[in-house]
Formats: sequence, structure tokens, C-alpha cells
Amino acid sequence: MVAVSEVAKKLIGNVEKCIVGKRKQLVLSLVSWFSGGHILLEDVPGVAKTMLARALAKSVGCDFKRIQCTPDLLPTDITGASIFNQRTAEFEFRSGPIFTQILLADEINRTTPRTQAALLEAMAEARVTVDGVTHVLNAPFLVIATQNPVDHEGTFPLPEAQLDRFLMKFTLGYPSVEEEFRMLQMLEKSHPLDSLSPVSSAAELLACQEAIKDVFVDAKIRNYILEIVHDTRHHGDLVLGGSPRASIALFRTSQAMAAIRGRDFVQPDDVKRVAAPVLAHRLVVKPESRLRKVTSEAIVESILSEIAVPLIGTADSTT
Repeated sequence: MVAVSEVAKKLIGNVEKCIVGKRKQLVLSLVSWFSGGHILLEDVPGVAKTMLARALAKSVGCDFKRIQCTPDLLPTDITGASIFNQRTAEFEFRSGPIFTQILLADEINRTTPRTQAALLEAMAEARVTVDGVTHVLNAPFLVIATQNPVDHEGTFPLPEAQLDRFLMKFTLGYPSVEEEFRMLQMLEKSHPLDSLSPVSSAAELLACQEAIKDVFVDAKIRNYILEIVHDTRHHGDLVLGGSPRASIALFRTSQAMAAIRGRDFVQPDDVKRVAAPVLAHRLVVKPESRLRKVTSEAIVESILSEIAVPLIGTADSTT
């Protein structure tokens, strides 16, 4: 797993030339990307959500496109459409912005459910069907969607089925005074994103996605993952717990976290680090619990604190 760890270090070091003080979020972004999943960033405007997506794309030399979601955005504005060519008297397909490798869907909750649904097939299967013809998207394909948690006027909340398609959901948050001071210094002459150059390649990233599948997961860790997910299904504050897709997501992201940290086996700490970003957005809290300020993140943390952590030694993990 040294190769995966080295690629991750190069990417994190490169992105941190533009983004200050967000090491944890950068690691989670790479865990999601190495796992072949998509990211939902819920945060206020101006905290570098777009810059994170652009920096990741530039660091790997991947194609990048951005969609500004609005209520009048149509599904064909994302997927593309067949246009009649008068010269050839035939319809020609003109691809939309979804035909890229990194797609930023900015303020995804401001567009209609019909347009939101246009992303579902691409996110689940990395392909798009238009007029009965299926088009395969270039790998690696990553969707980074953002939404503003403060202003809910004129928005369309993502349904649970689509939230479940996002492998991880997390926030960037405001920088500290020291971090913001350093940010102002970096931006004094020019934007550091303009001078960012690739430090890896799409081929290396695809190799990392394949490599994490070989990370060993002990039977005790598998049971630990399943116990966490099953406890969400019977929790008193939840209407809806984690699905089997949540179990798979927690399993795969734990493998990716272990590989990024330079190990070829998963430890309980790897599961704990990714549990909240993977599970919290898949859970539906009861209305009466929401009135008591109970959050899905707090529920995941309480479940983790109540379940006994399995004891896994290095010798057990390499057998």
C-alpha cells in the first residue's frame, strides 16, 4: 500500500498550496475518490468548495466542468441532447457538462428533482443514457456537489435515494485566524490555483482504486462494520437507518483510509474515521428528535461509543 500512500501524499501536498488548514477534509476527499464514490459538501458560501474541486482536478490532470444549479436548469443541460443537423438531415448528439472526469454541481439543491435525477445514472454506473443510447463516461469519474445549509428558500431538498448515492458528506468549515492570515498572504500577488500543476495522473488514480480492493479486512472488523450499520436501523431517534449500500460504503472507505495511511489491513480506527461522513447523511432523524436538536452525526458518534472495539493485532491482520 506504499504506492497508494505516496500518491495521496503528493495530492494532499499539492492541493494544500491552494487550500489552507483542511487536511482532514482533503483526506476524506481522497478516500472517497479512491473508493470510486462521490462527495456532497454542505457548507456556507466562500469556504473553498469550488477551489477544492478545481485543485483536485488540476493535481491529477483530469478534465473538470462546473454546473451552476438553478430552478430553470433542465436535465438536457446536464446530459446533453440530440440536435438536428440540417446539412446531413440527421440528429447529432451534443454532450453536456456531465461528460467529464470531475463534475462540480454547485448548489445542487437549487435545481428541480427532475434535473437532480439526471445525475443518478451517472453517479451509480458512470454512464448516461440519452434518446435510448448509452454513453460511457471517462474514468475516473467524480461528482462533487455542494449545497448551502443556511438559505433554504427556493430549494429542493435531495431525496433519500439520491443522498444514498453520495459516498460521503462533510463540511469544510471556516478557517482559524492563523489559517485565514496565511490565506491572505497566498492570495496577495496571484491566485495559487493558476500555477498549480499535475503531480499524478488519471492512470495512477485508477491504479489506487484497484489497489484498495486488496486491503485485508479481518472478520472481526467486518462484524464491527455490520454492527454499526445494524444499530442505526434500530435506533430510537431514527426513522431510517443505514442500507446495505451503507455497509458496502463503510467497508470500502475503511479500506481506502487504511491504504492512504500506508497499511494493507484495516484497523478499527479506520472505520471510526469514516463512519460519520459515510453514514450520517443516509440516516433520517425523527421529527421529535430533531426538535431536541439531535443530529445524525451525534447518533453515529454515540453508536461508535457504545459498541465494543474489536482487538486486532498485526499478526492476525496479515494471516
